Amino acid sequence: MRVRLMITVASVALVMAALATGVYLLIRPSEAVEVRASLSVSDALRMDGSGFEFATGPRRFAFPEDHGPHPEYALEWWYYTGNLQDAEGRRFGYELTFFRRGIGNTGSSRTSEWAAEDIYFAHFAFTDVESDGFYVFERYSRDALDLAGAVGSPFRVWIEDWFAEGSGDGTVPMRLRAREEGVEINLSLNSDKDIILHGEDGFARKGSKPGEASYYYSMTRMLTTGVVTLDGRAHSVSGLSWLDREWSSAQLSDDQVGWDWFALQLSDGRDIMYYQLRPRVGVSTDFDLGTLVASDGDYSRLKDADVSIEVLDQWQSPLGGTYPSRWRFQIPNEALDIEIRPYVANQELDTLIRYWEGAVRIEGTSNGQRVEGSGYVELTGYAE
Repeated sequence: MRVRLMITVASVALVMAALATGVYLLIRPSEAVEVRASLSVSDALRMDGSGFEFATGPRRFAFPEDHGPHPEYALEWWYYTGNLQDAEGRRFGYELTFFRRGIGNTGSSRTSEWAAEDIYFAHFAFTDVESDGFYVFERYSRDALDLAGAVGSPFRVWIEDWFAEGSGDGTVPMRLRAREEGVEINLSLNSDKDIILHGEDGFARKGSKPGEASYYYSMTRMLTTGVVTLDGRAHSVSGLSWLDREWSSAQLSDDQVGWDWFALQLSDGRDIMYYQLRPRVGVSTDFDLGTLVASDGDYSRLKDADVSIEVLDQWQSPLGGTYPSRWRFQIPNEALDIEIRPYVANQELDTLIRYWEGAVRIEGTSNGQRVEGSGYVELTGYAE
C-alpha cells in the first residue's frame, strides 16, 4: 500500500505566493489530487540566495540554539530517520523531515499576524518491512498563526501537529510525533554520542564557487523507544535513529544534478555518513564527503579516495527513473567491506521533488570479523 499527498509542480508558485502573502492554505489528504511531480532537485537547491547570507567558512556552533532556525540563510532542514523493531522482531523504518525555505523578508517588521518570512515543508514516510509496505505524506505551511515554525531554546520544529521537540530546557530526549491516515509515530530519542560536525568543523563545501556550501552536523546514534501505529494496531518499538541538520543558501552547483547519501549504523558501534555529489555528464567534481564515527564518539573525516562504492543492482521506478538499489561499500584503510540492500525496493517519495529514501540492511566484514547493521540511503536527481 502506498499513500501519496502532493500538489502539481505548476502550483508550486501559487502555494509559495499564497503562503507568503497570508492566504490560509492547507491541503489535507482527502483534498489532494494525485499528480506526478517533476520539479528537479537541482532546480530546487541551486538557488541564487538573493537577500540571504552564504556559508563561506567555518563557524562556531552553539547548542541548543543551533538546533533552531537560521533565518539569515535561504534553506535548512531537520532530517530524522530510523530503523525500529517491536517485541516480535517486526521491522519498521521511518523518515520525518522538516524543511524551512526563506522567502526574502528576513529582518522585516511584520505588520500582521498573517505575515510570513518562511515557508515550511515536511515529509513523513513509513516503511513496514513485513508487508513490503511504504507510506508517504507531505505537508506545507507558513510561519504565521502558529501553523509552522522552529525555535532553538527550548528546541522545537513543527507543522501543525507534526513536530520534533527537546525536553524542557535541554535537547535530549527529543520527542517526535506525526500521524496521518492510519500511520503514526510517537517516539523518544536519546543521543548515545556527541554531536558530529562534518567537513571542516561543520563547514561542508559543495562546489568550487564561494557560498556553494552548507553548515552540517549530525547526531548519528540516537537510542529510540516509543510506539508506532499502523492500521489501528500499536507496536511498542525500540531501535536507532539519526538526525541530520544542514543550512545554506546554495546546496548544489550548476555542475551537479543530485547526490547519493548514506547514513549507516554498524553492529560494532560505528556510524558512517557519506555522500557522493553526482555531476552532470562530462563534468568532474571533487566534493564528496564523509565522516567515520567510532563507537566511543571520536570521528574522522572521509574523502572520496578513502571510500569505494560499487552499484550492484538497480530499481526501475514505475513512475519513471532508474535508481541504484544495492551497493558494495568499502573503506580499505579500515578493512571494512559491506553490502547495503534496501529492506523494501520501492521507498520512493513522490512529493514535490521525487526522490528515493529508505531503510537499508547492512552485512559484511570489518577486519575479517562479521559486521551487520541498518541505516538509511537517500538518492536524488534520478527522476527529474
